[in-house]
Amino acid sequence: MRLGPFDTSRINVRSSDGGGGGGMGGARGIGCGTLVIALIGAVVFGLDPMQTIGVLQGVQQQSAPAQGTGGSGGRTLSEEEVCTSSDYAREACNALTSLDATWAATFERAEIAFEQPVLDLYRGGQVTTGGCGSASAAVGPFYCPADKGIYIDTGFYDQLAQMAGTGGDFARLYVIAHEYGHHIQNLTGIAGQVRAAQRGNPAAANRLQVAMELQADCYAGMWAGKNRQLIEAGDLEEGLKAASAIGDDTLQRNAGQGVNPESFTHGSSRQRMEALRRGLEATDDTACEVFFEGG
Repeated sequence: MRLGPFDTSRINVRSSDGGGGGGMGGARGIGCGTLVIALIGAVVFGLDPMQTIGVLQGVQQQSAPAQGTGGSGGRTLSEEEVCTSSDYAREACNALTSLDATWAATFERAEIAFEQPVLDLYRGGQVTTGGCGSASAAVGPFYCPADKGIYIDTGFYDQLAQMAGTGGDFARLYVIAHEYGHHIQNLTGIAGQVRAAQRGNPAAANRLQVAMELQADCYAGMWAGKNRQLIEAGDLEEGLKAASAIGDDTLQRNAGQGVNPESFTHGSSRQRMEALRRGLEATDDTACEVFFEGG
């Protein structure tokens, strides 16, 4: 995807450098079983482990807003330094610039207040969020609604190339665009409504979680579709292949397990591919609302 260069005057980005910038509170009250369930899904991109933990426990940590640190001797890196720290970081900042511009325009048309997320790029170690506790690099990319932060361990992209069977840039862009989709859900109030519904009806928690993830996939596709002039040959195939590889049914089969739809948290391979394609082919800004139609 031929993204333009990043513009640090128009994005919010920081680095925790694996050292854990942010509030000092850890993931208090998170049991081992909860972490295991979250980590099982975290071996593929698209996972939102903090939201998974929230579903399982109904607990949202509250702490001070994160203050990113990183780099030389704990010196806070400038946004320019963060975005030029690696090829992956530069690509992520390029994507964030495009995502911010695209969704700001969409929100303006809908007359909804827009707020940019903060992209936190780190590599290895542990990161501490401003409201969702701490997480190690093992949990993969995630979004924290409490501090509106998208957290990405850039080392994860090396694993992604092996797991998804593609080293193409669109698979990586899908990662950040999916997490940005959770930010959209947070701003529009969908995330809060879903959490309330899950607390009120625990039996529907998995179904609602799947709807959340599929909608985030759809939003990722919608962003790409709104920038169709930047899509290159092979991008769509890369995205669909990756979406298929991370379907819950495919993951369960690859783990030697029987397919159990009741345990799905992100949707089947077919559902994820269809959600991405729906967003790519969307002709209006409401196309991704379908996942919550009919209750």
